[in-house]
Amino acid sequence: MSMQMHRRHFVAATAGLALAGSDTMAKAAFGAASAAGVYDRSIVIDGLGGPGGFDPAARPGDPLAERFIEDARRSGITAINYTVSAVGNVPTAFEDTVAAIAAANREIANHPDVFIQVRTAADLLTAKRSKRMGLIYGMQDTAPIGTDIARRLPILQNLGVRIVQMTYNRRNLAGDGSLELANGGLSSFGRELIAELNERRILVDLSHGGQRVHADGIGASRRPPAITHTGCRDLVDNPRNTWDADLRALAMKGGVVGIYFVPFLRASGELRSGDIIRHIEHAVKVAGEDHVGIGTDGYVSAIEVTPEYQRYHRQFIASRREAGISAPGENPDVLMFSPDYNDPRRLEKLAGDLLKRGHSTGRVEKILGFNFARLLNEVWG
Repeated sequence: MSMQMHRRHFVAATAGLALAGSDTMAKAAFGAASAAGVYDRSIVIDGLGGPGGFDPAARPGDPLAERFIEDARRSGITAINYTVSAVGNVPTAFEDTVAAIAAANREIANHPDVFIQVRTAADLLTAKRSKRMGLIYGMQDTAPIGTDIARRLPILQNLGVRIVQMTYNRRNLAGDGSLELANGGLSSFGRELIAELNERRILVDLSHGGQRVHADGIGASRRPPAITHTGCRDLVDNPRNTWDADLRALAMKGGVVGIYFVPFLRASGELRSGDIIRHIEHAVKVAGEDHVGIGTDGYVSAIEVTPEYQRYHRQFIASRREAGISAPGENPDVLMFSPDYNDPRRLEKLAGDLLKRGHSTGRVEKILGFNFARLLNEVWG
């Protein structure tokens, strides 16, 4: 089925939810746009993130604090690409990933009125109708698969993994991450893995990849891939960002790019809302409004910047540098989020800012999540 046919099918499926998909439908049904109105009727998908936030009292393995549960409940997010994998070529990556999936399953079981696991496109609609947050289990590294595609990938898929990212900054068996100076692209193993992901209808994510992994992955994938959380490298030359040529190629393949809310969107200093909007608008100009979404790369709950949090942040950056996975722009003195959007309903605030800048309601709905929903529907089948 073509991308256009898949999109029409999903529009029809979501019509009962008043997910307009076009300005004409939106204006006829809802009249003048407001941020709250657009947000509340939209499928809202965060291409990378998760419930939770900074909790100085939490220990590894602890369940989510009640305030994080309440923030997830009121966030209005329909679904979120929730990382369940270990990253960085750790030897226990598979076991750690299975344990993380078990922990996510526990949260869903303990809070069935707040969370739902998303395995199909139909689950997105269920999450929206029931006003729950859908958790899409995603991997940010292929290290948990190791060399055993035939055995481990089916296990992970059966456990609910629906998105697999090829690399995480460093080189792994699949290819070169964004921090590898060699920029070696996909390996033969990486191409074999993409072919199997396509066969199993699991979304291929090229985030954190080197430039050649972006180009090779887009070319190798038979189904539309994604770069779920990145920025525009033609605006800010950071290796975690993506060049315009690859954004165009991604769009031509039917894929979607998610713009993140991290300081890689500027050369230095604190991230502001204007930086995020500049990258969104640039991506729309380059890739087209049907191929741009949001992947905040952050927690849902707001973070209170206390001395305790600042100590945690410095330690976090130090640990990433020691592990060799810290990208340029990760600074112990710069927050990894925008204070302008430090709120569980940050994407509603973004919608309002985009509407004020003259973006149509249809375009804002696409960016908020319809584009990712269409992509997931097409890939998952």
